[in-house]
Amino acid sequence: MPGDERPRPAQRAVSDPALGEDERVLARLRAGELEPLAPLPRSSNATYLVRVHGEGEPLLAVYKPRAGETPLWDFPEGTLCLREVAAYVVARALGWPRVPPTVLRDGPYGEGSVQAFHRSDPEHHYLTMREERPDDFRRVALFDVVANNADRKSGHCLVDERGRLFVVDHGVCFHVEPKLRTVIWDFVGEPIPPPMREDLERLAEDLAGPLRAELAEPVERPRMVDVAVGEEDRIDAADTVERCLRPRLGPAPEIEQQPRAPGLDQHRGRSLGEQSGKDGDAQARAPPPLVDARCAPRLASTGQPREALPCARSVRSWGAG
Repeated sequence: MPGDERPRPAQRAVSDPALGEDERVLARLRAGELEPLAPLPRSSNATYLVRVHGEGEPLLAVYKPRAGETPLWDFPEGTLCLREVAAYVVARALGWPRVPPTVLRDGPYGEGSVQAFHRSDPEHHYLTMREERPDDFRRVALFDVVANNADRKSGHCLVDERGRLFVVDHGVCFHVEPKLRTVIWDFVGEPIPPPMREDLERLAEDLAGPLRAELAEPVERPRMVDVAVGEEDRIDAADTVERCLRPRLGPAPEIEQQPRAPGLDQHRGRSLGEQSGKDGDAQARAPPPLVDARCAPRLASTGQPREALPCARSVRSWGAG
């Protein structure tokens, strides 16, 4: 059957309430005024909780300015915010997993990504939920292969107040070289379930057409299409999908299971402060600096004096990194 006649199981109908909700949130994220509230603690890049003012009730969001990105030796400078937006665009086209609506726009500290904030319980993350939500995490694992996610942590998997699983922190995706780094290895060697395979086939078609155009929408260079879809030496996400769909040439290699340390899951699920509180002789340790010293000059170049940045306060209901 020709590709354009094949049913699209994961494509949401225009009347889908979830799609309508996303569109409304995207419109507010793009147009609203951003009020910085606090830096998010233990973040490797400058990351702020902001209030978005506009029509209706104020909306909370996570703002990651390009100027506050810590330089990385293996990722082009100033592209992490673009990768955040590209991950949302690709996940929305695929139909899973849930990535909060994310846009690229100007803000108090310059251009950056702005992502809708979802309140979540920090006690619930991948290591505590994997037994009860295996299909959800199969989709997350497949998405991470397609996006070439170099940093999937347990705490990047959040459940909101309505019981919906969201994944966040995609600033180091879509690299030209294989970079997959994840805690989700439960499904190694399993065949891709047919419904998920169909979704991936549809995504491969979309990456060759309308989705590519959406990723190339107007932002200052480097464009998102350069980051996410493939230009010259950039990774081609469509090729990644095709490689996911190829039949294996032989059995998957066996992976030796290492014994798990007692209480490891609970230890990883606690915040730094909570871990310190459990040890009688442990002293509370201060979180790392909000911004790496190497990117401080670029933050200063935005016109915002360093002392004007909001002071750090704990925001425990977000797993940003």
